[in-house]
Amino acid sequence: MSLYRPRILVVDDEPQIHRFLTPALEAAGYEPIRADSAEAALREIAHRAPDAVILDLGLPDFDGKEALKKARCFFSGPVLILSARDREAEKIDALDLGADDYVEKPFSIGELLARLRVALRRGAGHEAGPPIIRSGDLEIDLNMRAVKRAGALVRLSPKEYELLARLAQGGGRVLTHKQLLTAVWGPAHEHDVAYLRVFVGQLRQKLEQDPAKPSRIVTQPGVGYRFIAD
Repeated sequence: MSLYRPRILVVDDEPQIHRFLTPALEAAGYEPIRADSAEAALREIAHRAPDAVILDLGLPDFDGKEALKKARCFFSGPVLILSARDREAEKIDALDLGADDYVEKPFSIGELLARLRVALRRGAGHEAGPPIIRSGDLEIDLNMRAVKRAGALVRLSPKEYELLARLAQGGGRVLTHKQLLTAVWGPAHEHDVAYLRVFVGQLRQKLEQDPAKPSRIVTQPGVGYRFIAD
């Protein structure tokens, strides 16, 4: 009996992208599915239920962000944006609309496959992460709401803990400023980015080996933050 190969829908109108990605995905153990437009992508998602979607934003019929918005009405699996658009606003919009990650063209196939593996783990039901999340000598016990570093309890304010837990439960995904501010402080604070930076700085002082060179709470410039777990 052959092993199941996760189906990956690649949505891009550039033939060279498919020529490049199809053999790479097959070699990595995936079954690639091709779509060249937003409408074709939505049909494939609805009828073939892919395990993950790699989505370009510049599609010939309508914008990839609109396709993402429509897909999120009936598809909860991982979506990785793959696009030549490098403006921060484009990344933020896509992430806020429900994308799991964003990879810029030109891209490394190794990086793309690594991001895909992380997204598929979340899509398999691990987005919330295990009850205990570790990053080096840092341990976050979500059930006990306790944080330890090298075995010693770290004292966090309630908001510091909520922010850390939200980041840690992201499963390696970039969480935007808006997502974090809304989740921890409420919709009225969704634009208070300077406020968020203060709290991230406080967490880094308590949790990072070198707060000036953070390796656990990593900045995605202009977009948000990503928590790096073991």
